[in-house]
Amino acid sequence: MPLPAIKGLLFDLDGVLYVDNQAVDGAIEAVQKIRASGLPCRFVTNTSTLSIASLQQKLAGLGFEVDPREIISAPQATLLYLQRQPNPVCRLLLADDVRRDFAGFKQSDTDANFIVIGDIGDAWTYPLLNQLFKCLMHGARLIAIHKNKFWQTAYGLQMDIGGFIDALEYASGSKALIIGKPSPDFFKVALDDMGIAAHEAAIIGDDIDADVGGGQQSGLQGILVKTGKYRQSYAEASAVKPDFVLASVADLPELLGI
Repeated sequence: MPLPAIKGLLFDLDGVLYVDNQAVDGAIEAVQKIRASGLPCRFVTNTSTLSIASLQQKLAGLGFEVDPREIISAPQATLLYLQRQPNPVCRLLLADDVRRDFAGFKQSDTDANFIVIGDIGDAWTYPLLNQLFKCLMHGARLIAIHKNKFWQTAYGLQMDIGGFIDALEYASGSKALIIGKPSPDFFKVALDDMGIAAHEAAIIGDDIDADVGGGQQSGLQGILVKTGKYRQSYAEASAVKPDFVLASVADLPELLGI
C-alpha cells in the first residue's frame, strides 16, 4: 500500500543510508529517485562524533548528494540551545571533531553550569562519572545530545551513551535535557526547515524508539527499516508500532509510488 499524501521525508543516517563506512545496498539510488521526484528531504541524525561538514563529506564520499544545509544533527541543535542561554560555562564530553564547533563557549571541568554529553568512545571511566556527578550535585544542568541505548557497528551492536545518562540521572536526582531524537523540538526544527506540518511528513529509521516512536509522538508517520540496529525480537517486544516496515531504504521509492 503506497504511503499517502507525504510532502517531506526525514532520513536517519547511520543504519539507514550507511553502516559505518559502507552504503546500504540500493540506498544511493533510492535517495536519487526520491530527490528527482521533487520531494523535500532532510537528513536527521543523533550522531555526535562528526560535525556537519564531516557528515556531508562522509555522505559525499559514499555517493550521496546532500547539501550541508539539509543535514540536521543533534550537536547542531545543542549548539543553538546553548547560544540562547545566559553565560553558559560548559563541561564538554564530545568527540574532537564536534567539540571544535563549541569552541566559543567558556569551559570548565569543575565549575560548569552545563554538562554536555555526546559520544566519547572508550573514555568512560568511574572517576569521570564521579566528576560529572559532583558537578550535577552542585547545580549543573545535564544535557544529553541523545539517549540512544545501542547502535550498529561493523562489529555488531555496541552500547551507546543512554546507560551513562541514566546512571547520572539516578545518582544525582536530576533529569537530563535530551536534545536529539526522540525530542519533539528536534523534529520541529526539521519540519519548520521544510515548511510542512508533522502529518505531512514521514521519518525513516532503524531505531524503533528514537526514530519511529519519536516521530510518531510528534505527529509524523514512522517507517522502520530492517537494516542497521534493527533486531526483530526487539521490534516485536516494543510498544511502538511502525506505520510501515521495509527491508531497507531501497524499498522506499516503491512505497512512495515513485
